[in-house]
Amino acid sequence: MTSLQCKGIGLFSLGFALGALTVAILVATGTPPAPQASAQSPQIGLPIAGLRLADIHDTFHEGRGGGRPHEATDILAPRGTPVLSVDSGTIVKLFTSRDGGLTVYQFDSSQVYCYYYAHLDRYAEGIAERTRVKQGDCLGFVGSTGNARSAGPHLHFGITRIGLEKHWWGGEPIDPYPLLIQALQKK
Repeated sequence: MTSLQCKGIGLFSLGFALGALTVAILVATGTPPAPQASAQSPQIGLPIAGLRLADIHDTFHEGRGGGRPHEATDILAPRGTPVLSVDSGTIVKLFTSRDGGLTVYQFDSSQVYCYYYAHLDRYAEGIAERTRVKQGDCLGFVGSTGNARSAGPHLHFGITRIGLEKHWWGGEPIDPYPLLIQALQKK
C-alpha cells in the first residue's frame, strides 16, 4: 500500500468515527438535530403573517400519489389568509394545474431561486405575470384548489434553484422547512 492510500484510509476512518460519535451523542440525549439551512440557500421571509411553528409541516421528503416526491412544505392556515412574497423579485408565471390548483411562480431579484405558492383560493388584486414584488407583498390567499382536500386549506410552498435556462418549471428542489424555521426565529 502506498502512503497516499494509507492517508485516504486514515481520513475515511476519522470521518466515520466522528459521524458515529455524533449519532451516539444524539441517540443518548434524545435530541434530533435542528434543521439547518445551507450557506447557499436564500434568506427568506414568512409566506404568511402571524405564522407559528405549529402551522408548518415538514413534508418535503414525503411521497405523493403516483410515486412523486412532495418537495415542498405545507403550511396550514384558514381559507382566505393572505399569502406573502418571501423575497423581492418578479412574478414569472400564474398557472392553474391539476395538482397545484391556482399557483404563483416567483423568481428572486437575482434569478437564482424560484418560489412556488400553490392551492391558492385566489390571486391578490394587481398580481400578474411580470409584476415586480417586494418581500411581504400579498400575492394571493390560502385555499384548497387543485388536489388539496377542501376541508384542509393550506399553502403548498416550494423553492427551487433555477438553471441557466431560467425556466419556472423544473430546477433543483430546496427544502423550505429549515428556511422557514430560520425566518421564524428572526421575527
